[in-house]
Amino acid sequence: MAILSTSASYFLILIILMSSNKLLCISLPHNLLCPTGISKYAIPVFREDIDLMQFSENLEFLEAEYYLWATHGYGLDVVAPELVMGGPPPIGVRKANLDPFAKNIISEFAMQEVGHLRALKSKVGPGFPRPLMDLSAKHFAKLFDEAFGYKLEPPFDPYRDSLNFMLSCYALPYAALVGYVGTNSHIKGYETKRLLAGLLGVESGQDAIIRMYLYERAGKVVYPYKHTVAEFTIHISILRNRLAMCGTKDEGLFVPWQLGAENRTRTNILSADCDSLAQWRSPAEILRIVYNTGNEHICGGFFPHGANGNIARNLLKL
Repeated sequence: MAILSTSASYFLILIILMSSNKLLCISLPHNLLCPTGISKYAIPVFREDIDLMQFSENLEFLEAEYYLWATHGYGLDVVAPELVMGGPPPIGVRKANLDPFAKNIISEFAMQEVGHLRALKSKVGPGFPRPLMDLSAKHFAKLFDEAFGYKLEPPFDPYRDSLNFMLSCYALPYAALVGYVGTNSHIKGYETKRLLAGLLGVESGQDAIIRMYLYERAGKVVYPYKHTVAEFTIHISILRNRLAMCGTKDEGLFVPWQLGAENRTRTNILSADCDSLAQWRSPAEILRIVYNTGNEHICGGFFPHGANGNIARNLLKL
């Protein structure tokens, strides 16, 4: 009798385990195997949860379109047209000059954002159409000029290469991350909480990967400028704190000792508060940043006509 190879043996064991699990699932009710831990009297989604969760669709649309176009040269209108609900396509977005490593990362992020939009729309209602978004190189150049306090020459172009693109991405998952942390204390439904936790987990992972990518290149000078990657992150974070107007909730790759973990490190691979907990922002703070106006009542920046949803639209009316 022939002796099975190691890989064949592992494959056989896997089949046996899968088969036994299947038999077990047949013999026992699912709720005994996988109890939810949820009271039968609990409410899945409170009415008050809906606007808060739907607000985050603005950032998910922003990330999905940016990542899809950068890696594939097309966006949601091709990949998942049912999600845009007739909303206008983004301005100025195009395919980026990414190396294979960066492209693989961003391509996966892109598909994750599509899933996030689908999950939000399926669990808390259809939401709203895709808002008009400005993802042009011209807009990013203006943003980076404001971060440094003078005009960069040549103008910063996020589509130029992988490093520029990752620097431009530095802002996106983190905005969603702090928004979800801020929303958490206001929602009540168990289904809504699970949705938020799932979204927060992945957005946090995306932010960590982008920050690690940049941290590995922290001392590299960004061509053709005289500033390092670390300096770029610090200037962008300072700008976002200034626009949000609610203290230091955003930090670059290096910080003073008093802002480092337990006041013992200047490295800042993950941005967090004095207890190393994730920071949080309100919808108003986020809008001040993404509008690039420092005012949640005045639209601009990434959303020339304003973000969508009840929260954002009501703030524009005030």
